[in-house]
Amino acid sequence: MMEAIVQGGPISRASIAKQTGLSKQTISEIVRVLEEEGWVQETGRTSGHVGRTAVTYELVHDAAYIIAVDLGGTKVRVALTDLACQIFAEASTPTDSRGGQFIVDQIAALAFQAAARERIPRKKIRLAVVGAPGAPDPTTGRILLAPNIAGFDAMNVLDAFEKALGVAVMIENDVNLAVLGENWLGQGQGIDNLAYIALGTGVGSGLMLGGHLVRGATHAAGEIGFMPIGADPFAVESLRIGAFERVVATHAMTERYRSLTGKQLAVPAIFENAGQGDKDALAVLDETARFLAQGIAAISAVANPEKVILGGSIGLRPEILSRVRTLMPLCFPYPVKVEASELGARAALIGAAAIGLGQLHNTLFGVDAPDGRISLPTAQAAALKEAAL
Repeated sequence: MMEAIVQGGPISRASIAKQTGLSKQTISEIVRVLEEEGWVQETGRTSGHVGRTAVTYELVHDAAYIIAVDLGGTKVRVALTDLACQIFAEASTPTDSRGGQFIVDQIAALAFQAAARERIPRKKIRLAVVGAPGAPDPTTGRILLAPNIAGFDAMNVLDAFEKALGVAVMIENDVNLAVLGENWLGQGQGIDNLAYIALGTGVGSGLMLGGHLVRGATHAAGEIGFMPIGADPFAVESLRIGAFERVVATHAMTERYRSLTGKQLAVPAIFENAGQGDKDALAVLDETARFLAQGIAAISAVANPEKVILGGSIGLRPEILSRVRTLMPLCFPYPVKVEASELGARAALIGAAAIGLGQLHNTLFGVDAPDGRISLPTAQAAALKEAAL
């Protein structure tokens, strides 16, 4: 019944009966209970049909909220979404460099401040989804392989978030969330075999094969920073942050420019100088794109995605995209579609909303559903995308 209401609302009891095969008496009783508990409401009556009109029902969108979090090495974003996939409150701030519990407390404060601004009662917040770099360990609650987030590899992060927020928490790799976001509302809609690469302070990837997110045995699938490409994979530094990350991410670009010029410039300034014809800045972009193309070729050789989407502060730059598109046919024998993310910096937030809504719908309504899940309300997808841009 809730699947019919989520997907088809406003919907009449007769239409629910036709879709579910349940009797009208059973449906009326269930609707009464759902109304009393605040999950369903009357929205009007049917029109344009021969015969008597019928009362229609829909989901009460603000009956519950989800906290969606995108935690990065330099910035943390928090949003609250309702059951109709709409973002109602959002906040962002630089990530607390002290790491550990300081970050947990920072995110909790951001979420509750955003809820207070929109007058969202805390009792309506039912779930939080935290996207973080690295590999979440469901056994210990730690987050491994996240060198840009201090302390998360030495504490039970899941337990800390649940205590700070007072609700159930799901922790997922941030780039995994981004590929889910793109598959739901972005460049990857309708694509079952999809890769997303985030390139910025660090580098990571999310992969969907056959329509399913690939996590791996220890939730470390997609940690492409550790691919043995570019730098010596046996070097101590490569074991800490990854050989591939050492040659493509922010630090690699700034060091490459410094070695060519003796000057220390931030990545945005390197792109600006390249736009003005600085040959050394152009050389940095060329080499970064060359390594990135090799990484895409490696993913394509193993997983054969239909499309690779680039995100992150470096991956979103058109100067990188155009170079990678030129280089791909030179290092890989089969065509690979490479696109820039449509959702930009909010791809992971939207993915968090997607996975959180699916989990919350299932928790609230889908325990006895034949396939154990309830899908997202597609009618509101455009509203979330509009709010996110």
